[in-house]
Amino acid sequence: MFNRLIFSLISAVALVPAGRGQGTVIGRLVGPDGDVPYVNVAVVGTTLGAGSGPDGGFRLEGVPAGDRTVQISALGFQARSLNVTLQNGQVLDLGKVLLRPSVRELEEVVVSGTMREVSRLDSPIPVELVTPKLFRKNPEPALLGAISMVNGVRSQLNCSVCNTGDIHINGMEGPYTLVLIDGMPLVSSLGTVYGLSGIPTSMVERVEVVKGPGGALYGSEAMGGIINVVTRKPFNAPKFSAEGFVTSWNERNLDLGGTVGLGKTRMLVGASGFQYTDPRDDNGDGFTDLTLQERLSVFAKVDRQRPEGRIAGLGARHLMEGRWGGQMNWTPEFAGGDSIYGETIDTRRTEVFGSWQLPTREKIVAQGSFIHHHQDSWYGTTRYVGTQRIGFGQLVWDRKLGALHHMLAGAAFRHTWYDDNTPGTADADGRNAPEVTPLPGLFVQDEWRFAPTHTLLAGYRLDHHPIHGAVHSPRAAWRWQLPRRQALRFNMGTGFRVVNLFTEDHAALTGSRELVIAEDLLPERSVGGSLTYTRSWSTERLFALVDVTAWHTHFSNQIIGDFETDDDQIIYANLDGHAVSQGVGLNTELVLGAPWKLMAGASWMDVYRTERMEEGDAQERLQQLHAPEWSGTFAFSYRPNAWTVDLSGQWYGPMRLPVLENDPRPEYSPWYALLNAQVTRSFGKGFEVFTGVKNLLDFVPKDVLLRPHDPFNKQVDDPLDNPDGVSFDANYAYAPQQGIRGFVGLRWTLD
Repeated sequence: MFNRLIFSLISAVALVPAGRGQGTVIGRLVGPDGDVPYVNVAVVGTTLGAGSGPDGGFRLEGVPAGDRTVQISALGFQARSLNVTLQNGQVLDLGKVLLRPSVRELEEVVVSGTMREVSRLDSPIPVELVTPKLFRKNPEPALLGAISMVNGVRSQLNCSVCNTGDIHINGMEGPYTLVLIDGMPLVSSLGTVYGLSGIPTSMVERVEVVKGPGGALYGSEAMGGIINVVTRKPFNAPKFSAEGFVTSWNERNLDLGGTVGLGKTRMLVGASGFQYTDPRDDNGDGFTDLTLQERLSVFAKVDRQRPEGRIAGLGARHLMEGRWGGQMNWTPEFAGGDSIYGETIDTRRTEVFGSWQLPTREKIVAQGSFIHHHQDSWYGTTRYVGTQRIGFGQLVWDRKLGALHHMLAGAAFRHTWYDDNTPGTADADGRNAPEVTPLPGLFVQDEWRFAPTHTLLAGYRLDHHPIHGAVHSPRAAWRWQLPRRQALRFNMGTGFRVVNLFTEDHAALTGSRELVIAEDLLPERSVGGSLTYTRSWSTERLFALVDVTAWHTHFSNQIIGDFETDDDQIIYANLDGHAVSQGVGLNTELVLGAPWKLMAGASWMDVYRTERMEEGDAQERLQQLHAPEWSGTFAFSYRPNAWTVDLSGQWYGPMRLPVLENDPRPEYSPWYALLNAQVTRSFGKGFEVFTGVKNLLDFVPKDVLLRPHDPFNKQVDDPLDNPDGVSFDANYAYAPQQGIRGFVGLRWTLD
């Protein structure tokens, strides 16, 4: 026995030198679009791993000698395994490693459709993605503009003076879209335009877009769609990144980001600044064409590595912005006066959010967030001061039940406090009475793979509103994986929301019209369904994709401002009828070899509402404002080497506009397109220079303001000056008033 022990020890010692032999593996990852940065590269059977740098290069040191397998896992690409043989002390150069795109990047991980991480290929809910790679084809100072690259999603300009805006999904107004940051409702109705401004694109991993009602998982406001901004994880982010550009209109934007940390804790920090202080009036109406802005946003996110990969993260953001638009000779001392017209908005916004996975055998994650949004504004002679605070908490239990079922259940609580200086927060005696809305909810969802190619999802949510009582939100989805890279998905769900006019409708705040609430407003409801067909082809030199979706969503109790009954009023009431958003969307993607790539999409939409006519039971059909029947997007890229050429844009068909009685302006906008071109030169080590032209066709809408020479309506009753009896109006906007302009910028990423 003793002799055996000695023999074993001697044998072990003799083998140590060979076992400790180590080498280094290096290489560079490339795809159809060029270098593939920030990809996980690991050695199977060891704890060794690294990420590729901004030029796609990677280096694995201390790799045990012998036969090894290098595993490459790239977001949006097919995984690769490389078998290598490494000698002691050897530096093995794998050269360029080609990564092939996955099926429409369907293998990417998404969470918005089912509230848990799942590949797009397996998700029963169709989820569309926007990545920073797409943002860079046409750099924008805010995500609000970049999101328009998604077919069927439109960044709508709501006011020609102050340039506030929102996001339309499938033609529906902004309040019908729920905006999340890292899965939490941080973007309130009061601050949609600000919630998507000031987030550095360098800190965004992806933006997920779910079209159609999603109330079963996310509750209030998820009536028409969901946009989830997923920020980078500190451990996967580059050490430092910077991107800045300036335009010929003297717009200046700078985004900075970086990571710091020690051991198992790492922090991602960032800042975004935008400045435009050069008033222009190219259309000659006496008003600024673009709102003057100064914006600063700072962001931080901390993650900690915990045993068994448990989640632990905390983030915060603070935004400060001042903007004004109006007559060219307006200055701050004219705010609130009736001599020179201006609209000014000063905003302060703070967000805090975090997630913590409980140290239990079951996967239970606690999530929480808090926002404070304050806005001090003047709209002509009307002042609006509003404050909104939203606290949110959620406990989610994620459990796999056997081999076929995956269950998700949870409890959520949202507390909203809102106060302003309008009649909306006053009691019957005229005293101030802030609106307080506690909204608890319970939800459950079961995903059942009842056959190898079939998955069924069923969900239900129950919320309790203090005024409207119990609100039920069921959903169902089915996915059928067909042969030859085909998939069919059917999705059906419901949504609801409680309306606050003053936080959602800019027109309710303008000084040009009187606000009239005709009745007690009931919560809006929606029921919708969609059918999606996906087909892809992939060879060594070709990748192609076709994605077709047909949808129909029915809205009841809808609240729409009536601008037409009285030119001096906006009348709000529940719709005595219903509203519908329906249509068909087509997305295509084509990759030819490495340098050529084309993405294009088109949508046909029929968005309308019916109202009961006064003279009987007949229903009148009216098209939704600012909802073009036809629209589309495209992005073309050519990258033969270190140079990249990008051509991108959006095009829109005629859309109905809010004209007044006797308004001389057309009721429908013309066909138009916003085209952009960009050339990028990469110099290696993460450094790039880009330049280009925005709005190549120099399209600018005409007559966006009605009677701009009399914005306070002092001469509205003058029969000589105003024979048609119309009032000043700024709600006709349907496209930016910026014509063709150039830009130049640089980008530097340090791994």
